[in-house]
Amino acid sequence: MNNLLPKINLDFLNGASGSTETTIQLLLLLTILSVAPSILLLMTCFTRIVIVLSFVRTSLATQQMPPNQVLIGIALFLTIFIMGPTFSQINHDAVKPLIDGKITQQQAYEKGAKPLKEFMTKHTREKDLELFLNYTKAKKPAHVNDIPMRVLVPAYAISELKSAFQMGFMIFVPFLVIDMVVASILMGMGMMMLPPVMISLPFKLLLFILVDGWYLIVKSLLSSYG
Repeated sequence: MNNLLPKINLDFLNGASGSTETTIQLLLLLTILSVAPSILLLMTCFTRIVIVLSFVRTSLATQQMPPNQVLIGIALFLTIFIMGPTFSQINHDAVKPLIDGKITQQQAYEKGAKPLKEFMTKHTREKDLELFLNYTKAKKPAHVNDIPMRVLVPAYAISELKSAFQMGFMIFVPFLVIDMVVASILMGMGMMMLPPVMISLPFKLLLFILVDGWYLIVKSLLSSYG
């Protein structure tokens, strides 16, 4: 029975330098892997898409319909669709040569960062980029490749937030008008105890269906990255 129990190696506690270094490297790798998904999401179009889809659900006042899992799934697949050319270029220029042993890890990082920087720079406001460049007291880069990732990523993130909230505002306006009209009619009829949301919800859903809302939302998102 004792042979069936798993063995745990705690040799790194004995002070061996090699084991200690390996353990630290393993901890750093696990830390990077846990943070990597969040970093990658901020470097793609996922942020804008998921915020806009959330605004659609909020403006319709449909509570948890569609569910969070559905919205995130749609956002992920739209992100893969929009970022497809960029991912393909990274795979061709960096991943495959690295696997074949033709380039080093440093070269793979530089080649892989180039198409990603070009995508982010294209959709980053100059004002936001200057904000972080001025904070780091860095000179204005002459080329896209000269922009450090630590400057470009936060600038791109706040630019995406601004664009997402602008689109969200445009989505909110027509449904807000419906809510105001319904609330005014209910007050005029003396039915102030009846929640206007319950009455306006069918009208908002009807309007959303008639104009083919999901098609228009997705079309607008794709056009914003065209």
